[in-house]
Parts: sequence; structure tokens; C-alpha cells
Amino acid sequence: VQLVESGGGLVQAGGSLRLSCAAPGVTFDKHAVAWFREAPGKERKGVACLVVDGTTYYADSVKGRFTISLNSAKNTVYLQMNSLKAEDTAVYYCAVDPRLNSPIDPLKTWEYDFWGQGTQVTVSS
Repeated sequence: VQLVESGGGLVQAGGSLRLSCAAPGVTFDKHAVAWFREAPGKERKGVACLVVDGTTYYADSVKGRFTISLNSAKNTVYLQMNSLKAEDTAVYYCAVDPRLNSPIDPLKTWEYDFWGQGTQVTVSS
């Protein structure tokens, strides 16, 4: 399974970016999909998750600013990031849970088996 992220870049604080995750070998609407991020020297942490029944989960640090969504026709998952802050700077990863059940801990790395290569997001203050 290959996941391909795109949409990262350099943006000023207060700006917006939209990340995309495509996966030719996976039908996203049958699996939980999540976005994680990893800042230099820090552990990888869950940012947002979308499960099969449409429920979404967000880290407290991004609630109200980030939105995860799925375009089923394009089989692409998005992470819309608004009001970006310097502390949002990280490499962002898309991940898929291959099981058909919803994950117990949707923002934990151990729930996901398939990962993309990551896309860098840098927010300048």
C-alpha cells in the first residue's frame, strides 16, 4: 500500500495550507485514516482522524483550526489547516488502519500499519 502526501510548504503564521493524501491501493471510505505530525526531536503525534462512520477526532492543539475530510470520488483525504502557528511546524504523515473496525485510540501511532513518506510544513512567525 502506497500513501502519497502532498501540499506541504512554507507559510506565514496565520496562513493556511491544505494537505492531500492519495492511495491507489486503498479505498479510504472503508478504513480509518489519520494525519500525524513529527517535529524535530519530538515523537510522532496524532493530529486528526476520520473513521468509517464519518466521526472525526482532533488533537486539542488543532481543534477549531484543522479539518480532516474525504473526497470519495477522488479517493483522497485532506487536512485543511487554518490559522497556522509556528508550533505547527513538522513533517506531516498520512496513515491508514487496514482493519475494518474503527480504531480504539484513533490518534495513536500503533493503530496504523500503512504510512506515507511525509510532507514538510513550515510556519514562519
